[in-house]
Amino acid sequence: MAKKQTLTRSRSNRMIGGVIGGISEYFGWDSTLVRIIFVAVSIFSAAFPGTLVYILAWIIIPDAPRKTHYYSTESPKDVTPED
Repeated sequence: MAKKQTLTRSRSNRMIGGVIGGISEYFGWDSTLVRIIFVAVSIFSAAFPGTLVYILAWIIIPDAPRKTHYYSTESPKDVTPED
C-alpha cells in the first residue's frame, strides 16, 4: 500500500520558510524552477499578492515532521539534514 503523501513545508529544501520546497517535493518538480516561476508571477502581479500568498502558506502549511533516532538507548534526538 502506498504511503499517503501530504503537503508540508520542507525541512531540507528551504530558503525562507520551506513553502516552495514543500510544494515542489509534493508534486515532484524542480524547486529552482518553481521558485523562479513564483518570483516572476509575484513581480508581474506587483509583488504584494505573491508575498501575501507566501506568508499565508507559511502559516497554514504544517512543517514536515522531524526524523528521530529510535534505535539508541538514549532519549530520542532530533535529526535534521544539517546534523
